[in-house]
Amino acid sequence: MPLPSVLAVHAHPDDEALFCGGVLAQHAASGARTAVVTATWAKGTHRAAELARALDVLGAGAPRLLGYADARVPESAPGRARFLDAPLDEAVAALVGQIRDVRPEIVITTDAYGGMTGHPDHVHAHRVTALAVRSAGLPGFCPGAGSPWQPSALHLATHPRSVAVALGERLARPGTPAEALYCSEDAWITTTVDVRPWLPQKLAAILAHRSEVERGAAPGRIAALTPAVQREVLGTEWYIREDLGRRGGSATELSA
Repeated sequence: MPLPSVLAVHAHPDDEALFCGGVLAQHAASGARTAVVTATWAKGTHRAAELARALDVLGAGAPRLLGYADARVPESAPGRARFLDAPLDEAVAALVGQIRDVRPEIVITTDAYGGMTGHPDHVHAHRVTALAVRSAGLPGFCPGAGSPWQPSALHLATHPRSVAVALGERLARPGTPAEALYCSEDAWITTTVDVRPWLPQKLAAILAHRSEVERGAAPGRIAALTPAVQREVLGTEWYIREDLGRRGGSATELSA
């Protein structure tokens, strides 16, 4: 039986593989519909091409790019505003259109801290997604953006504090102390998913972001780890579930 359909919303190409690549591969393998919206980088850029390869590995369809500029890389979307600077109602409306098109049971995005690094684009992706998932079901909101659709749950991809302390030095930039990592309290975690069966797809999707591997960003640091450590670091995904009130039951759960 297929697992619930999933739409992941993230700030940058590679976030989808790093934050929820295992869950995306798991749900796609079960026959569920999966898709990814990426807020930054434009069509025709090298990172958009890398994203397409990563999503093909994960079974998540073609890239859905909002086309804003990365906060730190203006050439990521020439002539477009930074994601952080775009009018909030504009970004929310664009994402509502994607939610109504995909019609997912579950939406995934980063936690309120924006993941371990606290990148401002990650934090903003959380804000925009939190508004969009609650607006997509309102008939009077953006009537030109498709028929209303209310997802059942929002899942926030995160790391519990105990894991950040134990594994953070392998994921963060060298020299980053554990206390400087943004993470959630262990008690906040509602969903822990063992994604080791789908680790080959998750790792391949991460490594598909070749430019990030080559410049030593998170995919590059992961590429340098031994297979045993990669399994330890990437084999579990953690989420905080927020039910959205459409209906309960299995439609709010990431795994069976």
